[in-house]
Amino acid sequence: MDPYQQQLADRLADADPIEVLGATPARLLALAEILDPEAWAARPRPDAWNAGEVVAHLADVELGMGFRLRQAVAGVREAQDFDQDAWARRYARLDPALAVEAFRALRAWNLALLATFDLDDWLATVEHPERGPESVDEVVRALAGHDLRHLDGLDALLAG
Repeated sequence: MDPYQQQLADRLADADPIEVLGATPARLLALAEILDPEAWAARPRPDAWNAGEVVAHLADVELGMGFRLRQAVAGVREAQDFDQDAWARRYARLDPALAVEAFRALRAWNLALLATFDLDDWLATVEHPERGPESVDEVVRALAGHDLRHLDGLDALLAG
């Protein structure tokens, strides 16, 4: 397993990925209720994303992974990747509250889709350009680990 994917798997550990995915929107909403514009924009380091950029990233990843899941169950074998750094270039100019809302809507839609999957859907695979074949189950587990990784980062950012 690729080291980054291993980090996500380690962070998820034995947690239920669907429960993690279902809980993330409420955690982001709670942040949105307490953060003022200065807190959203504060950078922990010059080279690090601020809280608003992290939430925009989560919304974009939800969009990208939702597309990947749909590709897999539609029988598309080659996953289309995206360049997160290229997508992130405009995050600082986006409204974090809108990113939270976009994330919430996309996550609800993706969870509704996942609820319809049968065993064949969970076992369907796509070929990631860098990592090779990934099953829907592996994509979902990585997405949940990704949520936890960034939620940990947001907690640390806001605590520090």
